[in-house]
Amino acid sequence: MSSLLKTAVDGFYRIIEIILVLCMTVMLIMVFGNVVLRLFFNTGIDLSEEIPRFAFVWMTFLGGIIGLHRRSHLGVDMVVQALPVLGRKICWAISQVIMLICSLFIFYGTWLQHDIIAGNASPVAQISMLWVYGVSYVTGAAIALICLSNLIRLARGEVADDELIDVHEEGLAEGLEAERDMKAHMAGGAKP
Repeated sequence: MSSLLKTAVDGFYRIIEIILVLCMTVMLIMVFGNVVLRLFFNTGIDLSEEIPRFAFVWMTFLGGIIGLHRRSHLGVDMVVQALPVLGRKICWAISQVIMLICSLFIFYGTWLQHDIIAGNASPVAQISMLWVYGVSYVTGAAIALICLSNLIRLARGEVADDELIDVHEEGLAEGLEAERDMKAHMAGGAKP
């Protein structure tokens, strides 16, 4: 059963990544095409003003899910790194609870506005704005599930110590290793 669940979760993230690529492609083609049409033919496509903006909304909301899943959001970890493992676990649990509450507010707020959003149509395409802002249902639910899963894993003791710090800078490991090598080299009496 666990293998089936892992396959389903991986498939969900893969679908989101495909949607992100499609949104980026739509934005690129429509905006570039509209620029070319305006520059060379003194005309344009009305939909190319609206659809890329809608795709950007979807990219932002769905990208937040992928960012949380990969633990790649920006953050400051100076205080957390100075704490012992128990302090890190407590801070990580607090951050997961705060994100869980915020994601539930996103979902609930969209639900409260559902009728208003569904009743409005976009000016050019005349599609229901629920197709644009309804993505917050997916984002709120997915982030809530990720945070809830993380809290359950923490309670079971299944969270590794390296997961307790959510900030992972590119090149940080290489920089720290170079610094250690430099200190070891200088401790040996040699000049850099």
